[in-house]
Amino acid sequence: MGRAGVSVERLVAAAAEMADEVGFENVTLSALARGFGVKDASLYSHVRNLTELRTRLALFAGGEMIDRIAAAVAGRAGKDALAAFAGAYREYAHRHPGRYAATRIRIDRTLVADSPAMRRTADITYGMLRAYGLDEPDLTDAVRLLRSTFHGYCALEATGGFGAPRDVDASWDKAVDALHTALTHWPREER
Repeated sequence: MGRAGVSVERLVAAAAEMADEVGFENVTLSALARGFGVKDASLYSHVRNLTELRTRLALFAGGEMIDRIAAAVAGRAGKDALAAFAGAYREYAHRHPGRYAATRIRIDRTLVADSPAMRRTADITYGMLRAYGLDEPDLTDAVRLLRSTFHGYCALEATGGFGAPRDVDASWDKAVDALHTALTHWPREER
């Protein structure tokens, strides 16, 4: 990368590439500055610090991920939508491990509230779950179930945490089937 043309967008895109190559936790402003052929200090005119860069990366990756999920679930409902959602989620985690790790960081709630990608994530996820007839507070509980199941599976898979000879894809499919059953027979919150 040349000296000219550093922008917030290019900086975040470079951070995303770096995260996938060396791990999210290894993304630094110094390494990015070297890649752009500039001094570290010059990046501070684009981001205040590493925390801001990582937050921007998390929002960028979250936007990419929900775009893929939205495309997968378009025109589907019920179990088909759930399976498409789950598959797109897992594929993103596999293809972009550093970016996926970025989506797991805690972000200031005010930044999330202002993020179109995060609003879209909520709209798509809650929309899919409404097809199961869920309303609040059950929707929030169901979102937490899905997120913890998908993330837990992907995290264990990424670290080789499944040692049994059973095919991990077959187990994933069973997990999605079980989630569908749980959502279909959700224990409703009494109002």
